[in-house]
Amino acid sequence: MSVAPQRIGVIGAGAWGTALAVAAQRAGRAVVLWARRPEQAAAIAATRENARYLPGVALDPAIGVTSDAADLAASEALLLVVPAQHLRATGALLDAALPRVPLVLCAKGVELASGQLLDRVAFAAFPDRPVAVLSGPTFAAEVAKGLPAAVTLAAGEADLGRALAEALGSAAFRPYWTDDVTGVLVGGAVKNVIAIAAGLVAGAGLGENARAALITRGLAEIGRLAEALGGRRETLMGLAGLGDLVLTCGSSQSRNFALGQRVGQGQSLAQATEASRGVAEGVATAQAVLQLAARLEVEMPIAQAVDAVLRGGAALAEAVGALLARPLKSESL
Repeated sequence: MSVAPQRIGVIGAGAWGTALAVAAQRAGRAVVLWARRPEQAAAIAATRENARYLPGVALDPAIGVTSDAADLAASEALLLVVPAQHLRATGALLDAALPRVPLVLCAKGVELASGQLLDRVAFAAFPDRPVAVLSGPTFAAEVAKGLPAAVTLAAGEADLGRALAEALGSAAFRPYWTDDVTGVLVGGAVKNVIAIAAGLVAGAGLGENARAALITRGLAEIGRLAEALGGRRETLMGLAGLGDLVLTCGSSQSRNFALGQRVGQGQSLAQATEASRGVAEGVATAQAVLQLAARLEVEMPIAQAVDAVLRGGAALAEAVGALLARPLKSESL
């Protein structure tokens, strides 16, 4: 694809899917937003607001809203904005009805069942389509309101990345393209795990020094895993790595940070999850990333500590103590 697509289908009507539909329409594209549940699609279409996931943001009347996959048939590109652990099931549900056009993965995670990055999952679930990835430091509400934001669009073919950037870009939404799909996928996935860790630190009152150290060493973990998978460390110095970490590790607007903060304050994982609006991808990703890292012999002590607290029942003080007891060594990113 060398020409910017004019008709965009958005699959997934959560906060981020809705915000991307608004951003694409603001960029001058014809947009259809697909919701899995007919009642949700009907409510959004009638009120022109996604009251559950993105309250207070009015949807332009030009944005179509549907639960019928046939309404996506004219799309020239599809944004997949469903949780990482549901991507394969979404393919089983929709693949036959969708056009053979480029897919843009907009969720962040690693599939737990297979240990695969999401491009591999998408190739299997939605065959015979080019796959690109959109990632970066974005809160859905801010994007939907038209506040300035910049993202990374990763595609193996430069023409595809450029065309998608032109399709989605506007004065307030600025995409930069790269060919490092693996680096962008790893950055987006693992930053959710580090954001939970930052929330744990904040909730436990361990201080800003600890959070800054955690973010920096978390970036080192992301870089090691990305490189082991064939990605480039320099990609993680950009929007899809450092940028996303800075945003999500410092604000309770991040679902992952907020979940970690609640656990750090003494809530159980079940209680913290129940209080979340939307999916905190980092919970499943922590387990999946550790399985992947073990196969590749990559050290990821922060991810290990997060998983130990969330799934293993380890006390936060015990997990922090284990991190602080690691041998001293030279700093390396």
